[in-house]
Amino acid sequence: MDSPLTNSLPFSLYLISDRTQCSGRSLVEALVQACQAGVRGVQLREKDLTPADFLRLARDVRAALDPFHPALLINDRADVARVVEASGVHLPESGLPPAAARQCLRPGSLIGVSTHSVDSACRAQDAGADFITFGPVFFTPSKASYGPPLGLDALEQTVRTVRLPVFAIGGITPERARSCLDAGAHGVAVISAILAAPDIPGAVAAFRETMGKI
Repeated sequence: MDSPLTNSLPFSLYLISDRTQCSGRSLVEALVQACQAGVRGVQLREKDLTPADFLRLARDVRAALDPFHPALLINDRADVARVVEASGVHLPESGLPPAAARQCLRPGSLIGVSTHSVDSACRAQDAGADFITFGPVFFTPSKASYGPPLGLDALEQTVRTVRLPVFAIGGITPERARSCLDAGAHGVAVISAILAAPDIPGAVAAFRETMGKI
């Protein structure tokens, strides 16, 4: 069953967590600043934590962000998403099938899937994802293991091929975000462009100015 939010995602700027890039701030503090500034979509990633530590962090993040009502997605762990009553889960390309994850989640939960080719985007759609990230569109060290940047032409081809909302990821800056939207992307997914910024509210405002929506 598709999520009722599939065709009306409540965010276009998708902030992915990385507590190592918060420039001396705690991850919770950085995410709170971002959501205070208007971010409405957050993915809690932190893949290196133990399950127990990840659950504790997820509870802390959920409680801290609750006043701002963002869509909070939990990376890979549908069980943690269910326990903390998150908005959904974000699955790696080779992770749990969306249909299986949906069985673990509350009705109406969102499921995002990471994709790195047109073919994998099609597979995610066929498997029941609500939206996908696609990239890396531009070079970024955090996505170097996925190979060279795919570029805007590949992004545009993916948008034309699938019916799902597509978020461009990889090396996204406020200046580059507009070109991703012009290629047809629903939005952009970012990490360091916001979390590592000296002024998080200012960074969010820069994306809003460029994109016209967040």
